[in-house]
Amino acid sequence: MKKNVNELNKMQFEVTQKNGTEPPFKNEYWDEFADGIYVDIISGKPLFSSKDKYDAGCGWPSFTKPIDQSEIEEKKDTSHFMIRTEVRSNEADSHLGHVFDDGPGPDGLRYCINSAAMRFIRKEDLEKEGYGKYQKLFNE
Repeated sequence: MKKNVNELNKMQFEVTQKNGTEPPFKNEYWDEFADGIYVDIISGKPLFSSKDKYDAGCGWPSFTKPIDQSEIEEKKDTSHFMIRTEVRSNEADSHLGHVFDDGPGPDGLRYCINSAAMRFIRKEDLEKEGYGKYQKLFNE
């Protein structure tokens, strides 16, 4: 389900359109560990799977990799007197969060993503929400 930018709540707009960051440990998905996928709040494109989610202890949803690398774009971010890699959604050009090289797994990446930039679709709802092809992620 796509959303128009005008339909976003205040936090969703701040994060996705103004490169904001929601508070750690006080966001919708930081401690959500049910099976499912996370999609872009605006475009509806699948971004991350719960199979690649882990508790990084940072207070935001953290993932080792995206479902499809082509759905995200990485950009150099020099704001706040730091050098980081920003993660944006490819189609909607929304700010999602940042990727760091301190994660687990073979690539050592941690995609630290704002809950406000995503919508979670539980495994049992994938078909009815139009994401049935992603059911295979949970049949392995």
